[in-house]
Amino acid sequence: MKSFNRIFFLTIIINFGLVMGMYAQKLTKEQIEVASKRALPVAVENLMEFLKIPNDGNYPDQIEANLERCVTIFSEMGFKTQRLETNGAPLLFAEKKYPKNTKTLLFYMQIDGQPVDTTEWHQPSPYLPVIKQETANGEWEIIPYETHKKPLDMDWRIFARSASDSKGPAMSFISALRILENLGKVPEYNIKAIMDFQEELGSPDLPEVVEKFGDLLSADGILIMDGTRHLSNLPTLTYGARGIATATLTFFGAKNSLHSGQYGNFAPNPVFEASRFLGSLKNEGGIVQIPGFYDGIKLSESEKKKLNQIPEDLDDIKTELGISQPDNVGETYQEALQYPSLNVRGLKAAWVGKEVRTIIPSEVVAEIDMRLVPESDGKRLMESLKQYMVDYGFHLVDSIPTDEERATYPKLASFTYKLGSKPFRTDFDSSMGRMLNRSMTRLFDDKFVNMRTTGGSQPIAPFINTLGVPGVALRIPNPDNSIHAPNENLRIGNYLEGIISCLAVLTEPMD
Repeated sequence: MKSFNRIFFLTIIINFGLVMGMYAQKLTKEQIEVASKRALPVAVENLMEFLKIPNDGNYPDQIEANLERCVTIFSEMGFKTQRLETNGAPLLFAEKKYPKNTKTLLFYMQIDGQPVDTTEWHQPSPYLPVIKQETANGEWEIIPYETHKKPLDMDWRIFARSASDSKGPAMSFISALRILENLGKVPEYNIKAIMDFQEELGSPDLPEVVEKFGDLLSADGILIMDGTRHLSNLPTLTYGARGIATATLTFFGAKNSLHSGQYGNFAPNPVFEASRFLGSLKNEGGIVQIPGFYDGIKLSESEKKKLNQIPEDLDDIKTELGISQPDNVGETYQEALQYPSLNVRGLKAAWVGKEVRTIIPSEVVAEIDMRLVPESDGKRLMESLKQYMVDYGFHLVDSIPTDEERATYPKLASFTYKLGSKPFRTDFDSSMGRMLNRSMTRLFDDKFVNMRTTGGSQPIAPFINTLGVPGVALRIPNPDNSIHAPNENLRIGNYLEGIISCLAVLTEPMD
């Protein structure tokens, strides 16, 4: 009996030692780099397989296929998964608890991508990922590649829809979790993950999910696995995002498109009226002329100093973008991001190219987007734009003008708008900010960037406003990644650094 007791207690001690070993001192920079480089070929293969699943959030079958793949991925790692049903598209929740941990970090991942025009992609399909290398003349050519037979070059790139936005960042996180598991170690906190399959549509059902499943999603912080790095391509942490609101403006001419020879000089072309109006929205310096557009935004000298600590050269940015002068909103690129913006994102009037024809179009459609900051309100700004149209002399109609309206009003237009994701901002010195800065310093010393906000939008405000916790984005993709456009890509060196960064974050205790 005494022998049995000794064996029993010895077994407990050994098992306790094994468990505590899993929670050993956090991984060193060298350990992280060695493990990540060893795992990179398989991580690339896994990403390329994931990219083969079409992911346009407009199509329920594509949402379902990606959701099922995510269930498989997280289930294989021992996570509990739960499908979160909404009035629209579902989201997916995954969770894994670790006995020792008291803190919880929620990871947000975007799984859907923008629609594609396959004719503009320089490869067989946007959903058949390829690896390319840059040629001497700056072109990108497909290279034959088999994962385990050729060393990876860090400057090669994976070309596919969502390689950067944002399956690549999601797979960086997933790859880091798998590496930890293979090393016999566990994260420093419990893990929750939420996967969004309609982010590119404005995440219309996310606020409902956060409200309905608040207890399920509760955490001590949110890490956003989405967004492009700073222009320097240094590892980047971003503490906020601008919101978005969109509008459709239709300018009406004659009832039907007319022959420009028969009716030129008689029937007004709505393109000219639309052009005059759109041109009036900004002055020559790029300043929006809608009254009150910038109300409430003031940057103190200390805030400007903090913003402009980011390593940027205005001349380099202008050269990279191919422009001679930027708009005069803010004195630097970082300052410009702190203000709301107004953009004409699309125009349609008749045909161009091989389809061009000699007509006076019957209507012109202009698509507008506004990027919002916490100090601005999307509804107020859109109503201000609507009033600006009225003050400019337009009679606004709800649909196609009636004959009576056409006979009465020389300027006819319609105006509709939608409010998308709201802006958010987290303090640099928040608990999340401090933890993430420790993680990045462990890997990169001071060679990383803290950005106050990004120019794009992320649907994180519902989490922050409802859960009351800080949210920060860990940005991985290269800035020249062509997101939303044809030939989207992810630099393999960025993918590796993303995995490395996630490993450092996962092994850094939360405040």
